[in-house]
Formats: sequence, structure tokens, C-alpha cells
Amino acid sequence: MKNSRRAARIGASPVLRGALGGALVGLAAATALTTAVLGAVGIRVARRVVTPAARRADTRILALDPASQTVTLERNDDTALPGRYGLFTRGTEDYVKLGSVLAESDGGVKRKLLTHIGPDARLSAEAAFSGWYYDRPEQLHLPFSSQLIGSAVGPCPAWLFPAEEETDVWCIQVHGRGTTRAECLRAVPLMHSLGLTTLIVSYRNDGEAPRSRTGRYGLGSTEWRDVDAAIGFARRSGARRVVLMGWSMGGAIVLQLALGSAHRDIIAGIVLDSPVVDWRVVLDYQARLMNLPKPIAGVAIAALESDWGTAFTRTGRPIPFDRLDVVARAGELVHPVLILHSDDDGFVPSDASHDLAVARPDLVELEVFEGARHTKLWNYDERRWTDRIRTWLEQRGVTREVAEEA
Repeated sequence: MKNSRRAARIGASPVLRGALGGALVGLAAATALTTAVLGAVGIRVARRVVTPAARRADTRILALDPASQTVTLERNDDTALPGRYGLFTRGTEDYVKLGSVLAESDGGVKRKLLTHIGPDARLSAEAAFSGWYYDRPEQLHLPFSSQLIGSAVGPCPAWLFPAEEETDVWCIQVHGRGTTRAECLRAVPLMHSLGLTTLIVSYRNDGEAPRSRTGRYGLGSTEWRDVDAAIGFARRSGARRVVLMGWSMGGAIVLQLALGSAHRDIIAGIVLDSPVVDWRVVLDYQARLMNLPKPIAGVAIAALESDWGTAFTRTGRPIPFDRLDVVARAGELVHPVLILHSDDDGFVPSDASHDLAVARPDLVELEVFEGARHTKLWNYDERRWTDRIRTWLEQRGVTREVAEEA
């Protein structure tokens, strides 16, 4: 299978390339590195993995035409994707929605603007291509309220989208690394149409929820407790069954929640989009994409999972990679899981998703996409993505229509 080999031809994530910096690329190109340098680079990689970072530009605006409401972006594997997307910019607009590809060249991709741009609009050349599409809950035109979920680190903001009719079935959504709650908005209309109440949560160190003492990610090993508090909130608010949905690192958080929560008895199912199932696989894959020497990923993981490494990574405690490896812990799963993953994800390889489906065919179903990249499956093929989740939830008996018929 080894889908990561296929993805390697596409190139490393622009976000990770920016995070690690040109210094690492230069070091990786060296024919020989001393043990000391290997250790230093590995520790630097480890620190970057657990340090929250601001969004980085991954494309450039080559042309903006208010008359035709089009924008031309620097071509890369994401900007040339079919479907609807978003673009973070600076200037008179900080976020615009993008429609279909109208024209392509070797260096540029011309796309329709779905956010109206006036004739005097000015946007910075640097931009970040996004699968969010919706960046504010108001854009869904559905009733919602802002909530605060009490957790060990303090009140975590959340958006609550009530079902049209009273229900005891909730969907709790968890966003990925380096993003915020808005990443999850794409799934709300589907859950609403199925009669589910949706709660979109934040968690420690994500830029919206409170900062932990260390201010570092736990890669799911600590964040799941904040989402566990959200299940408690849902339970106190009348939820009797909960569908968990995680995006990217949110998938790692959800899986840790399913394995460790005191509320496991009300989890009705798990939906994962481009999830991290095993962090070692992700870090090894990213190191290969950047042509870093093979020992680098090993040093980074060793630093993150050891007591001695905490002095360098500033995590406060070791990252428990064995506990985060859900393929190895597949026998502990008790809830049905639907995974949607693209084999050319380009950031989180689908290998571990395939392995989990093989390890637990009784519980895990995998929907494999091609060409959809990382967390952009909804954007790439909204109908397929929606139909697959809808059918799976109906088969689990957690939608309003199925529950009434039963």
C-alpha cells in the first residue's frame, strides 16, 4: 500500500516547510552531519512540532481582477484543486471565498471569486490557501450560540448549533493543529439536516481556548481532556448519544477521547477526516519529504517522548507516543469509526488509516479519496463526502429519521 511514497512525489506541506525554515533544508542537503548537529536539528524539529504557530503564507496572488471577479494564484498542488475553498489575505479583505478553476498555466491558476471584491480592493501578494470555506458561523445562516466549556485550563469557547427539533443526539467537532473552530463549519449543515445538534469546540493552546502552563501541544495526549469536558457539557444539556468528529490532529484528540473518556458510554460513533492515527508515521513521513537524514525524525521523537527532552521541547512532560499510536491500540476500540482520507494527503499520510481499518475491520470503515489533499475532501467532492457520512450515520441509527422509524 505505502501511500506515503505516492504522496512524497507531491512535496512537503508548505506549512511545515515554513515552520522548520530554510536552515533545516540546508542542513539536510549536507552529505555528512556530525552527531551533535543531528541532535540539534532533531530537537529543533521536536520543538516546532509542539509549538503553536501562526498561519503562514503558502501561495502568492499573481493577479486580481475586480471587473471579472477573478484571482490568479501561484500554482501548487492545493491551489489547482477543483471545488470551493478560502484564501487568507491581508489588505481590504482578510478572507475571501474561492470558486472553480477557470484557467491554468505552468505558473498560475485563475479562480472565480465567490466573495465580491470592489474596484479599489487591495490584497497583499502573500496568501494562505484554505479548505475552511466558511470562516464565521454566521455564514451558515443557521441559529447558533456562543458557549464556554469549563475545563482544567479554564473556559474554552464553543459554538452550539441546535437541531431544528429537540434531540438527544449531538455531534461534537474537534479541529486540527494550527487551526481554529472555523475549520469544522463545513460539516454543520450536514449534521443539521440529519437532526443532530452540533457543538464545535476549542482546546488548550489553539489560540482561542486558554493557554496551558507550558503553552505547547500535547498532540492529543492532553487536549482530549478539554473535549471530554465538552461531552460533559453536552450530557448535562440533554445529550444521550454523541457522534465525535475530528479533523487532522483533531482525529488524534478524538481517538484518545474514545479510549480514555469517562463518557465512553454515550459515544455512538466517530467520524475522522484526514486524521492523525499514529504520530510516528506522520513525523517520519514529513522528514522524508524534506529530505532530512533518517535519524532526524528519530531524534525528534526521542526528545519528545523522554524526560530529558522536556528541557528542550518545553512540553513539561514527555509525549506518550505509544499511547497515541491507535493502530497498536486497535484492540481497545469499542466504537464504530468512519475514516475519510486521501491517499495523496500531502501532510498526514493515509498509511495508518489503512492499517487501522485492516486491524479492526469489524469497527473501522475507510473511505479512500484520490487527489483531495489534506482536510480538503469536502471541498474536492462535497457530494461524495456528504453522502458517505450521511449513509454511515443512518446505518448507525443516530439520525432523527432513523431513530423515529426504529
